[in-house]
Amino acid sequence: MYGGHITDDWDRRLCRTYLSEYIRAEMLEGEVYLAPGFLIPPSLDYKGYHEYIDDNLPPESPYLYGLHPNAEMGFLAVTSDRLFRTVLEMQPKESDAGGGSGVSREEKANKSSSMAYSFQVKSVLDEIIERLPEPFNMAEIMAKAADKTPYVVVAFQECERMNILTHEIRRSLKELDLGLKGELTITSDMEELANALFYNNVPESWTRYAYPSLLSLGAWYADLLLRIRELEVWTTDFVLPATVWLAGFFNPQSFLTAIMQSMARKNEWPLDKMCLSVEVTKKNREDVTAPPREGSYVHGLFMEGARWDIPSGVIADARLKELTPMMPVIFIRAIPVDRMDTKNVYECPVYKTRMRGPTYVWTFNLKTKEKAAKWILAAVALLLQV
Repeated sequence: MYGGHITDDWDRRLCRTYLSEYIRAEMLEGEVYLAPGFLIPPSLDYKGYHEYIDDNLPPESPYLYGLHPNAEMGFLAVTSDRLFRTVLEMQPKESDAGGGSGVSREEKANKSSSMAYSFQVKSVLDEIIERLPEPFNMAEIMAKAADKTPYVVVAFQECERMNILTHEIRRSLKELDLGLKGELTITSDMEELANALFYNNVPESWTRYAYPSLLSLGAWYADLLLRIRELEVWTTDFVLPATVWLAGFFNPQSFLTAIMQSMARKNEWPLDKMCLSVEVTKKNREDVTAPPREGSYVHGLFMEGARWDIPSGVIADARLKELTPMMPVIFIRAIPVDRMDTKNVYECPVYKTRMRGPTYVWTFNLKTKEKAAKWILAAVALLLQV
């Protein structure tokens, strides 16, 4: 990369793949297409190369970069969403205009807008508080678990983090409620919270204690309640669910590590000589009725940039307009590193959200009949939430 340095491992892998795809010995021996419809130019001078590129280079499209057309659809959808959200936030929502018979039509409109704003905020606030469950009783939960297995430790940690998050939600909403009633002075934090509730955004004061998510407030809160329900069921008897919702964890890495720790203890294997083996099944969540004897079934993952072909059991080209098809149930177990099959696989990164980057979780080896380079250029990844 001219004039720069690539620090991200996945970006470095992508750059290496571009180089290996476009700089090959075949370029000196015969006709090579650098892109669909763009043949490598013959030997020309500087001006000739410019003219050749101007005349023959196809219009910019995802195909030129090895991406699926869905990638552009996703980008345009995100851009449109940001545009509409910006327009929404420009609308008047509150005003200090007083009443009286001498107020103008504009002042009356502002006052009406302010009342609608307060009503909307109060309505959302009341609904969230009404549906918010009580915190987990950690002393009671810990007393249930006689054996502190790696899975039990993960459950403890998840419940503790959930308590911290729900405490902040309850505290901040009660404070804002008092402010709306006039019993407390509205602070800047309370104003930011009210704006977030009005615009259906997750408040920043909550995200500090939460998990990465790109969902709107309504979808985020429904997702939060599902996570709490999963923990309630799991901590009832600490029996591992038949299939685990991997996206439901604050820290999915801790659960995946617990799979390795459990197998390491059972077989007295060194933890640093182990890895995770991933097998994509042909089952949906409803088809799984019992957990495996070792490892775990997980569900709720989505593939971006491609799809999983269930009959053949390999990665396949994505279907048009199917941006993030759901994966079948995945069987994960721990094995020694030297037993890992590395032939005909694509090292697929797993991320918490479509933002990728800092939300990286793990790398799953997925079977492929085509060269791994194809999926690298297509930016194929597994996502825990879409």
